[in-house]
Amino acid sequence: MGISTPVVLEIPGRSAEWERTAGIAEIARIAETADRLGFDHVTCSEHVALATTTTSGMLGGSRGTRYWDPLATLSYLAARTERIRLCPSVLVLGYHHPLAIAKRYGTLDTMSGGRVVLGVGVGTAREEFDLLGASFSDRGRRADDAIAALRAAWGRREPEFSGRYYEFSGMVVDPHAVRERAPIWVGGISDAALHRALTLGDGWIPAAVAPETLRARLADHDLPPEFDVVVGTAEALDPIQDLACAEQIIERLADAGSTIVQPRIRHKSLGHYLEQLDALSRLSCFARST
Repeated sequence: MGISTPVVLEIPGRSAEWERTAGIAEIARIAETADRLGFDHVTCSEHVALATTTTSGMLGGSRGTRYWDPLATLSYLAARTERIRLCPSVLVLGYHHPLAIAKRYGTLDTMSGGRVVLGVGVGTAREEFDLLGASFSDRGRRADDAIAALRAAWGRREPEFSGRYYEFSGMVVDPHAVRERAPIWVGGISDAALHRALTLGDGWIPAAVAPETLRARLADHDLPPEFDVVVGTAEALDPIQDLACAEQIIERLADAGSTIVQPRIRHKSLGHYLEQLDALSRLSCFARST
């Protein structure tokens, strides 16, 4: 199981009240506890700036407006933890040159002893693309090229790549990642996202889906060896109150094809959240995975 980290983003109607005034101290407590208990990874999403008004009339729309910077946040958490993996979930590929990602997150990989998982995505916030001068209409094709460029650059001092949108050689990246390959998980629920994950990535992050939906989406595909399917629970779990129900929901996702579950859990305070993590760690399915 992994952690979809609280506090680092605020989703209207989903985030708990206590998260609004929480900060890096609370985030670090969560990461340290998850690290100690044996959870797989912590996440931090990326948005630079979101539109104040959307077609829904809601500030930031359904995605909200609060997003901690993933590189700064995960770098801090790297220093406070020992083994848990660090996943930007997701980096919007169109906002960055692939070498910039390889340098920045490769440095984090070095600092953390090889604990970075690259969660990447195409992005959907057109206003943000326009703000950053990034191309929106061909963002899918650019993302494909960026993933290939990342593969060529990750962990290499003198990377070389020649693609449709990106090309580099004769350049030194130092420091760089300690590994020559990091897992790349592709986010998104669309058919294009799943195809991109299967052909270019090491995993797929379709967010929260029901087991029946997940099974149907994977039914016509042969998953590569060691391919991860990282899925959130559609329901908010309360393992303190009903451990058996939480285990049943997670097991159903696993049976449908999930390899890593990011449980959505009920919580009303930092202490309550940490207690829920402890309860999750006592599930028999968690014990088998660790």
